[in-house]
Order: sequence, then structure tokens, then C-alpha cells
Amino acid sequence: MTRSLQGKTLFITGASRGIGLAIGVRAARDGANVVLVAKTTEPNPRLPGTLYSAAAEIEAAGGQALPVPTDIRDEQAVAAAVRAAVDRFGGIDILVNNASAISLTNTAMTPMKRFDLMFGVNVRGTYCCTQACLPHLVDSEKAGRQPHVLNMSPPLSMREHWFRPHVAYTMAKYGMSECTLGHAGEFRPHGIAVNSLWPRTAIATAALQMIPGVDIERCRKPEILADAAWWILTSDPKAVTGRFFIDDEVLQSHGVHDLERYSVTPGTTQFIPDFFVD
Repeated sequence: MTRSLQGKTLFITGASRGIGLAIGVRAARDGANVVLVAKTTEPNPRLPGTLYSAAAEIEAAGGQALPVPTDIRDEQAVAAAVRAAVDRFGGIDILVNNASAISLTNTAMTPMKRFDLMFGVNVRGTYCCTQACLPHLVDSEKAGRQPHVLNMSPPLSMREHWFRPHVAYTMAKYGMSECTLGHAGEFRPHGIAVNSLWPRTAIATAALQMIPGVDIERCRKPEILADAAWWILTSDPKAVTGRFFIDDEVLQSHGVHDLERYSVTPGTTQFIPDFFVD
């Protein structure tokens, strides 16, 4: 089996920077079409990168880019972004639900506006984008193009210690993973794979750097998730679905055992563990 995303069309949310952009760039190296969906259109000194700088990176890597400014909480905006993708590239083969909002706060310190943001982006946004892309993923399978949905969300665990410090954030991220669990079963008859991918360690993104006390030097780069995603998205969707993958396990299962190049600081052995990995 020759693995490649050449000619595939990926619809990636939260794609203006970080993990979403890294997944897009990796796909672009194969010659994929990448629909970049995010809100950031103007430069922000605290969060570098816009949809348009991301599109330039996709094009430079060898892919075709379509930046579509979109608030994924808005059903009509998502529908318009999907139409734009189909008008430009003729369909959608892969959906990557990467966009996410985070607040590592306890109940007393989580304003309902922030609660609504996390559920609006993480849960509603994932569900809405999946629903909007579904007819085109069905068409992709009929055309033999091996459609996938990949949610950037953790393995489900009902252990108290993952909920206690930040109940709202945990529920919102697990909501994405519940979409994986349910949609994998619902879409299996259509030949559409639905999986989750999550990092073993903290990942050095601009958003992470805004969280006080995080030592970026003890993190890995977004490219580890991009490479792991590539292996998942080039798999047979009928054989690989309903799974909750961890990035380093994916790579090691495909013979990639030297992960040094993903370290922010070469030689690091004590990484910051990410949440939700028991």
C-alpha cells in the first residue's frame, strides 16, 4: 500500500497556527488540498499566525490552500465554509476537528461565558463541522477516496483526577471524544473512519505559552502530532476507526522510534505530560 494524501482535500479547523497548521503542512507535502478554517485574519502579537500566513505555508509546502474565515460555533458560517471547499476542490475527503478552547479553572473561577466558549468550540463546533461535512465524506467513500474524521481529543477516562481541577474543560474535551465514539459507530456503514489523536506530552504552541508557569523547553513540537495524524489519515478507514490514538504510540507502531527531532530542546528526557493520559 502506497501511503499518500496527494490530491485529497482536508478541511481543518483551528488551522491558522499550531497543531492544525502542522497537520496541514504535512498533508501539503504530499500535494494535498487544505481548507484552512479559523477566525484569525489579523496579526495578533500574542498569538502569531493568521489564516493567510498559514495558507502561504501550505502553498510553500506543495499543497493548494483555501483560507476560509469561520467561527465554527456558527452553523451558517460552517455551512458556507463547506460550500466554499466543495466549490474550490470538488469535495471533502478528510475532516480534522482541531479547534479548541481551554480554561484550566475550577468551578468558582470559570465564568459561564468561558464555559459556553469551551462547549461552543469544542463540542458544538466538532459536531457541527462533522454534520456539515458528512454528505461529502459519504461521496468521498463512494468515489473510493477513503474518508476520515480525526478529532484532536483525548482517550475517554472516568477517573476523578481528570475532572476535579477543571470540570468544564474536561467535559468539553471529552465531548469531542464522545463524538469519536458515537460517530465511529454511526458512520461505519458508510466506510468513514472516525478517530481521536492526543499527545503524550505537552505540545509547544503559541496558545500553551500563554498559560502561566508552562516550561516550553520541556515540550514537544506540533510536528509529532502532524506525523502521527498522517499515519492515521493514510490508513484504511474500514480497518482503523473508533480508536483513541496517542501520538508516540502511533509513530512507534510504524517503526518510528527516534523521537528526538520532536523535542523543543534536544536531549530532553523529562517532558511535561499532557492531560488525560493515564
